[in-house]
Amino acid sequence: MEGHISFKDYVIISCGTLAPELNYLKMQGFLDAGKIVYTTPGRHEVLKELESQLIQKINTAKEETRKIIIVYGGKFCYVNIDNPYRTIDKIINEQGTGISISRINATHCMDMLAGEKQRDEISEGKKNWWLTPGWIIYRDYVFQDWDKGKANENFPQHTGGAVLLDGIGFWDRYSEEHPEKILEFSDWMGIEIRPHKITLDRLKSLLAGCVVSNMEKEIAELKSSMPAHSAKPSMVQRLEELEEKLKTAKKPRQKP
Repeated sequence: MEGHISFKDYVIISCGTLAPELNYLKMQGFLDAGKIVYTTPGRHEVLKELESQLIQKINTAKEETRKIIIVYGGKFCYVNIDNPYRTIDKIINEQGTGISISRINATHCMDMLAGEKQRDEISEGKKNWWLTPGWIIYRDYVFQDWDKGKANENFPQHTGGAVLLDGIGFWDRYSEEHPEKILEFSDWMGIEIRPHKITLDRLKSLLAGCVVSNMEKEIAELKSSMPAHSAKPSMVQRLEELEEKLKTAKKPRQKP
């Protein structure tokens, strides 16, 4: 599905933790978005800041486009213990009047790179702490205010160690250029960090799914607004264009 998708009409708003993967997809030519903007990484630990930045980014994006994709997880990226009904989707929906705004269908950034079934296969029954390159690059943001005591409370119970989901060839470069940072991070966590190479196919599919869903919604709305026997030629033409785009978007890309 992702092979014939265009994001040119979209602004992508993402947690900065996913910047390495999204910038990689942009460099590879897949993610041709009009603009990609990032909130500060690791704001799931600072909810007020996350909400404030997300609202600000959405309002700024609305000045440039009517189509926005949010790259944030739905279950774990915003957990408001004081107000469980205050979810990230509620925040997004409050900003979405008059525009098309959708959130990627995943629970958190690790789930965007490897689904639950794939993570189960990788873990082989062991309890792992999952990492992405952004969790290492932006460690000071992600683990803001974590001391060694908090690290000892959380990491050692993951007897399978920490698994880095690497879809961009990050580990080889980083461990060669900054071996001391890897060793220091592993020592601070109290567990071994091991890389696991993946593709970015799941992330690409989830991004493409937002565009496809938006086109399907637009087609349904256009059809419902068209008079039964006297539709304007411009409406008919628009409908035909959208249906052709949707057909193309769902057609798998031919592998070279």
